[in-house]
Amino acid sequence: MQQILNLRDLEMIERVHARGGKFRYYPLLCGPTGAAGNFFLQLSKTYNDFDSPRHRHNFDQIRVQLEGDADFARDGVMTPGMVGYFPEGVYYGPQSISGESLTLVLQFGGASRSGYLSEAQFQQGIAELKETGIFERGVYKVRKPDGGTRNQDAYEAVWEHLNGRELRYPEGRYDKPVFMRPEAAGESDDAELAGVSRKHLGTFSEACTTLSMLSLKPQAELPVPDHTILFVLDGRGRAGTGSWEKHSSLYSGADAASLVAEAESRILQIQLPRLEVVQ
Repeated sequence: MQQILNLRDLEMIERVHARGGKFRYYPLLCGPTGAAGNFFLQLSKTYNDFDSPRHRHNFDQIRVQLEGDADFARDGVMTPGMVGYFPEGVYYGPQSISGESLTLVLQFGGASRSGYLSEAQFQQGIAELKETGIFERGVYKVRKPDGGTRNQDAYEAVWEHLNGRELRYPEGRYDKPVFMRPEAAGESDDAELAGVSRKHLGTFSEACTTLSMLSLKPQAELPVPDHTILFVLDGRGRAGTGSWEKHSSLYSGADAASLVAEAESRILQIQLPRLEVVQ
């Protein structure tokens, strides 16, 4: 297993971000900077002052609602246990939070091969743009000579600043985000893996991003495909010389891996796009 992170070994920190309101997070897994398949996994804590306008991205996004509700207006409300797929090029929101919310957020390069900015690049862009404008409620505002402002989506502004060109969004393959309720999905035992059962939540776009919910009995062994992220919802076990527990995150990297459960476990598996074979 290329990366294993246990939440108890991390510290929640305040994140400088481009939306409105307080934002705290655990930075979890990340991919290779500059690659079409770059990704960033974080566990985010937001509050009732969080504010994000209706917008879209040139990358894909998966959200798992762990605590609290996340309201996406016309797109629906994500409640605890729900999983959402937010495709590249598709508008969503505006988003607001009632109370407090804990959400697993994965952002990654999609089928258009537009890639994804690393966290370091993103923070650099925000810092540089603050010299010529302000970020307010998810919008970047540049002061004009006549006293007015020019408004632009915050992430779009950062991306264009860093890349030196206009951001051209891929055409949306879906009309809206896809919200899933794993508890309602059918579960089947794996015929080849003793003690493993699976709920297939969906496979998206020609890049074949695949989401599954896995249940493992004690001592069950799970082969993990390459370029796959796992997030442990419940349970504990080991992978190679490392151990994992509730809210651990794991990434297999370019090589296949495996893990063994030491207690009954429930794991979200996200098989990332293999962009090198996407035409």
